[in-house]
Amino acid sequence: MSHRIGRLHNFSAGPGALPLPVLEDVRDELPVYRETGASVMEISHRSPAYMQIEASARERIRNLLGLTADWHILFLGGGASMQFHQVALNFLPPGGQAGYLVTGTWAKKAHAEALRIGNGRVVASSADAAFNYVPDPAHWDLDPQDAYIHFTSNNTVYGTQFHYTPNVSCPLVCDASSDFLSRPIELERYGLIYAGAQKNIGPAGVTVVLVRNDFLEKRNTSLPTMLDYGTHAAKCFNTPPVFAIYIVEKVLRWLEGAGGIPGIQAMNRRKADLLYGAIDNSEFYRGTAETESRSLMNVTFRLAKEELEATFVDQAAGHGLVALKGHRSVGGMRASIYNACSLESVEVLVDFMKEFERRNG
Repeated sequence: MSHRIGRLHNFSAGPGALPLPVLEDVRDELPVYRETGASVMEISHRSPAYMQIEASARERIRNLLGLTADWHILFLGGGASMQFHQVALNFLPPGGQAGYLVTGTWAKKAHAEALRIGNGRVVASSADAAFNYVPDPAHWDLDPQDAYIHFTSNNTVYGTQFHYTPNVSCPLVCDASSDFLSRPIELERYGLIYAGAQKNIGPAGVTVVLVRNDFLEKRNTSLPTMLDYGTHAAKCFNTPPVFAIYIVEKVLRWLEGAGGIPGIQAMNRRKADLLYGAIDNSEFYRGTAETESRSLMNVTFRLAKEELEATFVDQAAGHGLVALKGHRSVGGMRASIYNACSLESVEVLVDFMKEFERRNG
């Protein structure tokens, strides 16, 4: 007989933790969704039952963020990596230019895709210090000719985050994959926001795209049908990632019950303060991101004795604390404390860190 392991304290950077009530609800509905007589994965994406799910998800995003009617809400496939190319394909004008803030791995990839299309300028970069900070706006190379400025609001690999909205003269395009719906968004400055669901709002398989109508109207012409945002803003053109959207809708309900954006923002701050406090009040641990640029979603740190890091990860797992190993490109530790990561999980991690330091410091 196999031994079933219970749920552990999950600090995965993505796919990230999902709320337990959502998983339990999905479990109960999986064989038969309401009165359809079938699983939600088996019904038509044009059936009233599914169309209500998608409409509900859109309405909840609209209410949580305060989106006005001039914003389109799209559910697309291909992840944020598809958006790196699709954004530039739609909005980087032939012979024109767009600006890119390069602050980490995913921002670099977005910029590389822009260069396939045309002139994607580097407005600022933190590559000079291994992406451990967000560049000071005073030193950005802004140009009024830019069609848009693209930035990645939270950097999962290096543990940095923009704690302000860039103040630029052109529309902002944001990869908000790893902090979407964790805090308010100053919508008036944006033309487009996209987020892979698998960090904060659902499972892998769907990307939420918010695009303002006046920005959408500036897109290039003669685009491939499936890569034209206008195709998806106009209608449900093809079969969407039904199951992923179904779970996203449930996570949005859970988020409303957690106090909406203000409630989850306060909880995220509390979790981050607790964990960073444990790091800062110790000479055994050290954070890797500059203090002013620290992420509230991905806490990256090293041990003073780096040879103990593998032991830390192994012993943490033995205490039910999993997915704490840093990204393979940088090493160290990373605790991803997205919306669904509980305060209890962070408290257990901090207690383990103190005990590990006591035994090994």
